[in-house]
Amino acid sequence: MKTYDWIVVGGGITGATLAYELVKVGLRVLLLEQHATPDNATRYSYGGLAYWSGTTPLTRQLCQEASDRYQILPQELDADIELRELDLLLTISADTHPETAASVYANCAVPPSLLSVQDAYELEPLINREVISGALTVKHGHIHPDKTAQAYIQAFLRAGGEMQISQVLQILKGGVQTNTGTYHSANVVICAGGLSRKLLKSAGISIKVYFTHAEMIEIPPIDLRLQTLVMPANLQRFQLETASTQVDELWDDLDNELVSPILDVGAVQFLDGSLRVGQISRVLTNSDAEVNTEDSENWLRNSIAAVLPDVAKLPGTWHHCLVAFSNNRLPVIGAIPEFAGLHIFSGFSNPLVFVPPLAQRFANFVTGKKDEIINQIITSMK
Repeated sequence: MKTYDWIVVGGGITGATLAYELVKVGLRVLLLEQHATPDNATRYSYGGLAYWSGTTPLTRQLCQEASDRYQILPQELDADIELRELDLLLTISADTHPETAASVYANCAVPPSLLSVQDAYELEPLINREVISGALTVKHGHIHPDKTAQAYIQAFLRAGGEMQISQVLQILKGGVQTNTGTYHSANVVICAGGLSRKLLKSAGISIKVYFTHAEMIEIPPIDLRLQTLVMPANLQRFQLETASTQVDELWDDLDNELVSPILDVGAVQFLDGSLRVGQISRVLTNSDAEVNTEDSENWLRNSIAAVLPDVAKLPGTWHHCLVAFSNNRLPVIGAIPEFAGLHIFSGFSNPLVFVPPLAQRFANFVTGKKDEIINQIITSMK
């Protein structure tokens, strides 16, 4: 019977990165992922790297560490993760004063520049000038998120890590039970994104990590070219997350819809010409809740048509995934006191930026090295 130092539950960008960093420091690691073909938030992510967005000393430091990390990551992982720089275009709705929208970003490490309607159109000719009062722009990093997660997994396997396609059914003392067997480990870390809360709840553990049901449309490669990554300046998703975590006990009832759904109109095009457009966010406390696919896609397309009319009519496929978040915009990281050997590494508000530096730090931290940033995040979780 083989015993591991660490079992990592979840093979998205969070679990893949952490598993790799744990193997790098010499630990015996098993990575468990339930889907052979990725079907998670990483798979459907826009791939944006908002290095510019730090507003506190902690987030600014992590953004800088992430920027430095990504510069060497393709070579370290021996893979093309499609790292590049894009112009981010944050659209300001016609009923909002441009200066008001710009003021929200004043504390960012690199505040976006304010553009007139005409300047926004010249930067992104597909934009509908009639529905905006202006826009903000800033240089924005970008990767292919699924290729990056897979690159981490391949590097993890080359370094001696092991991976199994298995669904974790139960967390045990000293391991996990899956649909293919029982695996033993001194430590288990939950990196299951939007399923983290459900998995921990099944073990009798309540922790302040939550999830939204996110919906988007994936469009196959086309000749039409989007010049920028388009998102709204007023991101409603963060307001929705704050509103839905005011009363934690409401999450224990699986029939709740805690707040009304929102739609943040955005779009990005990858190097192969494919697009992802969206997204709707719903706070349904049941992770298995179903939504009306047809109504959802109609809402998405009608909203996108107002901002990017040429994109809205393109054929594509509606997708859904769970997106994890916390109640304070900081990740939920650390040991779970009431369950020896169990840890969590989830709830990232800006995962593609924050996960790489924090995974490195966490791996060093669990081998006995002091780390003030990990300690600070652990303290914020309590």
